Amino acid sequence: MKSNNKVVTPEASDMARRSLFKTTITAITAANVAIMTTSPAMALPAVKRTDKWDKTFPQSDKVQHQKVTFKNRYGITLAADLYQPKSASGKQAALAVAGPFGAVKEQSSGLYAQTLAERGFFTLAFDPSYTGESSGTPRNVASPDINIEDFSAAVDYLGLLPSVDRERIGIIGICGWGGMALSAAAVDKRIKAVVASTMYDMTRVMSKGYNDSVSLEQRTQTLEQLGQQRWSDAEAGKPAYQPPYNELKGGEAQFLVEYADYYRTPRGFHPRAVNSGNAWTITTPLPFMNLPILSYIQEIAPRPILLVHGENAHSRYFSETAYEAAAEPKELMIIPGAVHTDLYDQMNKIPFDKLTAFFQHYLAIPA
Repeated sequence: MKSNNKVVTPEASDMARRSLFKTTITAITAANVAIMTTSPAMALPAVKRTDKWDKTFPQSDKVQHQKVTFKNRYGITLAADLYQPKSASGKQAALAVAGPFGAVKEQSSGLYAQTLAERGFFTLAFDPSYTGESSGTPRNVASPDINIEDFSAAVDYLGLLPSVDRERIGIIGICGWGGMALSAAAVDKRIKAVVASTMYDMTRVMSKGYNDSVSLEQRTQTLEQLGQQRWSDAEAGKPAYQPPYNELKGGEAQFLVEYADYYRTPRGFHPRAVNSGNAWTITTPLPFMNLPILSYIQEIAPRPILLVHGENAHSRYFSETAYEAAAEPKELMIIPGAVHTDLYDQMNKIPFDKLTAFFQHYLAIPA
């Protein structure tokens, strides 16, 4: 059922909404299809892993932290942080966490993982393929297929731990990995419960634009430009990259200002994050353009879904339409006054009590 925290979206004029979305999709599309050569800032080094604590949040003394690696079905080595409650004994429930899209485990996913480990869960925050400390070349490329597989690989790893009950594993996806998490839960029946926080459906936004505002003509033009970029990449023998992310030049939509406030300030900056002044390859959008990831969201049932979104988030409609498409048991929790990025790291806005109760209920010890 819908949470009592759900609030009604204030009615705005259609003209005002279309104006906002046209402004924002223009900015995003320009970044996605710009034909450019690789800038010096995009000369990415080989993967190097560190054991030092380099998170954007303080380390907890209530959990044990360990760097681990595991492989996905494509043979890519994923790097992760395993958080274990110090008071744990016996077989435990476990959670795999990833996101946001373009972030690393040292940011939001690690914060979620450590906080829920403090509350009694074994948790694993991982870097998706081709990003952060995980392997895969070229660097900073995304694929809905491979990134959904990354969640299942994390479930593989957790289920092999002697202290984890493999019948009590859930997942959490944040922002763009919220959509990936829902898709992973639909295809991987080992996942017993799923939370999507401040969720984006990346296949929907890349193929249709914000509020599905991109026309067929605009979509066709984008695909033509991406095809030409493939020629350029093939001739160069390496991919070109988009402009650095979250560099403000003035006049951006408010949500882009909010992204920069997280990724480009001490609040959330991390040098390995795509969104902290790095970038995806120009052709990254290609597989997202015709591979909708939420086609089978109804097949998550009878396993439960919890969608969490901010009342004032520009992305709120992603969770609302996913909620309508999903089957019971499902819940949509709207956080009053919150914007999209508040659910990245604002401890007074992220509903950890709700997340804890949700997973405690649905990952309970079998009778």
